[in-house]
This record gives sequence, structure tokens and C-alpha cells, in this order.
Amino acid sequence: MLGRRDVGHRIVVRRIVGNQSGRTLFSDALGELVDLTETHLTLATANGPLRVPLGEVHRAKRVPPARRPNATAVVELELASDEAWPAPVRERLGDWLLRTAEGWSGRANSALPVGDPDRPLDEAIDAVQRWYAERGRPAMVNVPLPLAAPLGAALDERGWTARPLVLVQTAPLTTILETVPARPDLPAPELAETASPEWFALAAQRKARQTRRYARLDADGAGPAVDAERPADPGAPAELPAAARHILTAVRQVRFVHLYATPPTDGPGDGPELVAVARGTVTGQDRWLGLSLIEVVPAARRRGLAQHMIRALAEWAAGLGASRAFLQVEEHNEAAVSLYRRLGFTTHHTYQTRVAPQ
Repeated sequence: MLGRRDVGHRIVVRRIVGNQSGRTLFSDALGELVDLTETHLTLATANGPLRVPLGEVHRAKRVPPARRPNATAVVELELASDEAWPAPVRERLGDWLLRTAEGWSGRANSALPVGDPDRPLDEAIDAVQRWYAERGRPAMVNVPLPLAAPLGAALDERGWTARPLVLVQTAPLTTILETVPARPDLPAPELAETASPEWFALAAQRKARQTRRYARLDADGAGPAVDAERPADPGAPAELPAAARHILTAVRQVRFVHLYATPPTDGPGDGPELVAVARGTVTGQDRWLGLSLIEVVPAARRRGLAQHMIRALAEWAAGLGASRAFLQVEEHNEAAVSLYRRLGFTTHHTYQTRVAPQ
């Protein structure tokens, strides 16, 4: 039977779907195992997530990966992603990276275990826990799958919990530019080297929602609770800590997209308002466009503004010589995954953020 070591791998499941004239009926499903509990397993299939009760599983086994990138390609992209989201405090444990940023965002406050930690695996995990404990932070590790599956199995044995699976997706810039049409009917996105106070406020609201959600997950040890479509919380803090501003700005090639639109009223003093933001970076020896913090206020959604901003960033990055784009999205965020699929993004690899028991 499958175990936690199989999470992140491609499997085939034969499940019982009924009985006809005394004969058991079966159906096969193929996909990536993204979650396994005492009662259910969840597959990421070509048609979307599939949750199967274990009582209905007749047989399940791991199968060879479909066009998996090699280890070198995964490491290259993980390092380009780290460069695009730089934690202000960082040290090395052999080749591994230890990062912290006042608790702002999981990526910047977790270890990145790529390469050799220069010590046995158990000793490396102990060293990670000591490093974060010395800084008063919970120990977290971003585990790329299946590259670091042995580490994931070791963390399972120690009782580390797992946050929702994240898809690291990529697309050629040429595909994005061919897929997303120019929209002269929409306001032109403004690509600035610095972010406005309003931009930072929207980013703060978005990350505050995510932080609260992860706090619930870490406390409950439960599955995902996606709230990506919830409106911005007016009570969320509008100020970002210094570490967050470092993460967002300390990249050599970075652009902050501001998209303004005039609200549909004619009252006095009404003018263009910031309705959508995004952030783009070019890293990895200027090869990769990294997309992050794509946010559209609820009143302006369903108008193609996210695609409009992504196209603008793709044009900018192509002008710098970049050839591909990457982004990170939770596998359960079906609306975002569907959008990115339409733009030509496919999953390069996955990762899970693992959290040490408190």
C-alpha cells in the first residue's frame, strides 16, 4: 500500500466504483499523489483533483514519472526562485539554505534543502531545528518533490506536519505572448521600479490572509482551506515589516505593476483607483521571469486584468533576454491553476512546506 514516502510521486489507483450483477466494477485514475491521510488519498489528475476514500481503493502503486525534470533543472529553478524572493537573514548548511524574514511568508522563513548539507540527514534536520530555535522561529523546510522525497520521509518519522502542496509551474514567454492578446481597451499597466504605498497595502492584505490561513492549518494539522477568492480584509495591516520590504525590493531586476481604473461613479473628486497589482522579477542568470503577488480587487475581477498584467511583465522580461516564466500556486487553488493553464503554464515540480512539531 502507499505511504507518505509516495506523496509527490505519480501513481495509478484502481478503485471500486460499484457492483453489477454480482461483479465488482473498477475505474483507474492516474496522477500525482498530493495528500494521503488515514481515510483518503488525493490525486492531481489531468482533469483536476480527485479525492478517493481508502475504503474504495482496490490497488494503488507508484508509476514512472511523466517527463520529470532532472535534479539539475529542479535545483536551478529553486535557486532562481530564492533569488527572486530573498530573505534578509540567510546562512548555509552545506549546500542547504537557512532563511528567515521576521515570519513574513513561508518561503522566506524556511530552509531550502537542495544539494548536500555536508552531514548525515538526521544531523542536518537537528541543525535546522537548532538554527530556527535560536532565532525564536518555528522550524520549517520547503521540500521539493520528488527530488527531496527521502527528506520528506525522515520528517514524517519526526512528526513534522505538511502544508498544502504547491505547484511550481513554468511557461515559455513566447507562449504567454501568443496566448494573451493585447488589450488596448483596458488601462495600460504601469511597470515601476518602486512600489507605491497603495501597492504595498494591497500586498500586505493578501499576505495577511495567507498568514492567518496557514496559522489555522499549522494549529489543526488539517488539510487546505483555500480562500483566494475572499475580498481584501479592510482590517488587515497596511504596513509591511522591514523584512517584507527587503524581500520585495532587494532584487536587481524587479518591476511592480500598478493598474489603475476609474470607478463607475461621477461623484466629485473621483479619479483612477488602484485595482490590480503584480510583481515580476528576472533572475537565474536573467533566464527566468518570476511572477508573484498577482492581486485584483473583487470589484474589478472577471475582466482579464490578471492576464493583462502578466502580458506586460512578459514583454518586459523578454526585453531583458528572459525566455521562460515561473510561478508558485497551491494545487488546491483551482481558479488560479485554471487561469495559469490557459496561459500555457505546466507543472515543473512541486514542493511542500513542512513544519516541525511545537
